[in-house]
Amino acid sequence: MRRLQGQILRDSKLRSTISRTTILGLFLKNEHALSYSDIEHEVSTSFDRVTVYRTLKTFLDKGIIHKILDDTGGLKYALCNNLCSTEEHHHDHVHFKCVQCGQTSCLDEVEIPVIALPTGYRAAEVNLLIQGTCSACRQN
Repeated sequence: MRRLQGQILRDSKLRSTISRTTILGLFLKNEHALSYSDIEHEVSTSFDRVTVYRTLKTFLDKGIIHKILDDTGGLKYALCNNLCSTEEHHHDHVHFKCVQCGQTSCLDEVEIPVIALPTGYRAAEVNLLIQGTCSACRQN
């Protein structure tokens, strides 16, 4: 995982710091999106709030992670796919929030359908959140 972290940071032209590798490691080991409080809880003994915030902002700006707005209006963060860059995020996929475990996941293989907007409107970002029961909770 350490090698993968280093490669992601190099590809994004970022120095490898302890805070960046630690926070990036959280995203790499979790298959679901993380809230700010999830991240802060994991690293609170190592880094202050400002360091966590700045690291997340840098990752967003560099196209390493993207934001997900959940049903409560809260933000979660997830790793970007390989199509994202500093200039532009490409997240034409569905996000799924499990009503049992509360985890939000990116469903990269499910594309958001094209939505025809009225004349004069131009979309800058489209978010689609589906709520239901994830496969892990359905098996339990």
